Amino acid sequence: NLTPSPSHRKIPFRLSTPQKARQRKRLRAVDTVIAVVDTALRKQGTSLKDLERWKEEMPREDEMRPKDKYTVFDRKEKRYRKGIH
Repeated sequence: NLTPSPSHRKIPFRLSTPQKARQRKRLRAVDTVIAVVDTALRKQGTSLKDLERWKEEMPREDEMRPKDKYTVFDRKEKRYRKGIH
């Protein structure tokens, strides 16, 4: 008698609207943390090389394409992207 556990459920192709909203909220929270740390370091007159590199290379939530917000790279997937569930 095998009952399917949560790890055996299929991952849906698309995120629901509330899931997308929560993901955007998480991304904005990361942007806020980066901004707060940068502001605090500027007030002290210092900076971090890694923080500056992050700001140059990583887009903010409002600059990201939906493909990048809601999927991640996976080399095993057919089209190299999978959902972020």
